[in-house]
Amino acid sequence: MNFPFFIARKYFLSGKKKNFINVISIISMIVVAIGTMCLILALSVFNGLEGLLRSMYGNFDPDIVITPATGKSFEFDSAYITKIKSIDGVLGVSEVVEDNVLVEYKDAQRLVRMKGVSRDFDEYSGIKNVMVSGEFPLVRDSIGYALIGRGVQYDLSLSLKNDFYTLQMYYPKDIGPGVVNPSNMYNLLNIIPGGIFAIEKYYDDNYVFVPVEFAKTLLNYENRLSSFDVYLSDGASASNIKTSIQEKLGENFVVKLGEELHSDLYKVLKIEKLFVFLILVSIIGIASINIFFSLTMLVIEKKKDISVLFAQGASSKLIRNIFLYEGCIVAFTGAFVGLVLGISLSLLQQHYGLIGMGMNSAVMNSYPVKIEIMDVFLSILAIVIITFLASIQPAVKAGKSFSTHTLQ
Repeated sequence: MNFPFFIARKYFLSGKKKNFINVISIISMIVVAIGTMCLILALSVFNGLEGLLRSMYGNFDPDIVITPATGKSFEFDSAYITKIKSIDGVLGVSEVVEDNVLVEYKDAQRLVRMKGVSRDFDEYSGIKNVMVSGEFPLVRDSIGYALIGRGVQYDLSLSLKNDFYTLQMYYPKDIGPGVVNPSNMYNLLNIIPGGIFAIEKYYDDNYVFVPVEFAKTLLNYENRLSSFDVYLSDGASASNIKTSIQEKLGENFVVKLGEELHSDLYKVLKIEKLFVFLILVSIIGIASINIFFSLTMLVIEKKKDISVLFAQGASSKLIRNIFLYEGCIVAFTGAFVGLVLGISLSLLQQHYGLIGMGMNSAVMNSYPVKIEIMDVFLSILAIVIITFLASIQPAVKAGKSFSTHTLQ
């Protein structure tokens, strides 16, 4: 006859000598709760940082980039744009001419990455969302303007309010031997600074946007381009469109998603997130040793009670399940409290920015966080596995103890 589980458990846990064991169990709950809370917070911060990077780069990078398979430029053909725009989900295609040039403003000089773009860039790019001064359109009243990164502006001490100075751009010519006049060794064009943008340090310190016609003239590209920037409609499948573009353009072009341009950075973030997850899970595992010790001491203390329960009809399986149940109560209570605290603090940080970056020049005033269901699920799964491993040995020992008393 099977002894009812809830009666067995109540009898089994009764007694006056369990205060020390209860203290250890409470400590285990607290440590598991703290570990779980830290796990949720850490994973949420990594998610927030990745989302922040994607949003920042999304203001600069197009959805899809098309570059030549060999060399740094290719002969432009309007048929290419026709093929690309014929694909469902493509909003616009910007012609791009890009290279390193020397810029000069007053007495200051430095090398920058000049990116010449066509009118579709004005319409679809997210640069307009990160302008800090000046105006966005590159061409206004048939006059070309330059959009300059904030870092370049600082280096050149450039002022948009000063109309007497233009931005001078130099690019070396492909010259042959015998040229002795320095002015014949480079192209020089002037352009008016039109606006300042601030995205991310690398872009701010290196990039200057100009109209594609200006860039072609400076670089002597005539009918050549460096790449195509493709912009997609909301909800469009970038991977499917990438495949379609590759099929239409052939092997002479390399088609990449915008996020693939920073794939190494995203991989590093994911690896760091994985190691943080493993480290915090290990800490929770170490904290679960307290569960193991408390259950083991409970087994030692309750040997006589186990025999009494057997005499009343309890089975070996019932005794083992009681110990497993107690371990789960301790771990799951701590995990539940930790999940509630972690999610609550993450939501408070997300909406109110409780913890700031501590830097005036930071992109955001507070640490970005983002809660993902998969992180919560994996955290719960890890705690379930750890709890089972911490509780199984004392439970098995209790069953063996039960068998030993049975034989006696």
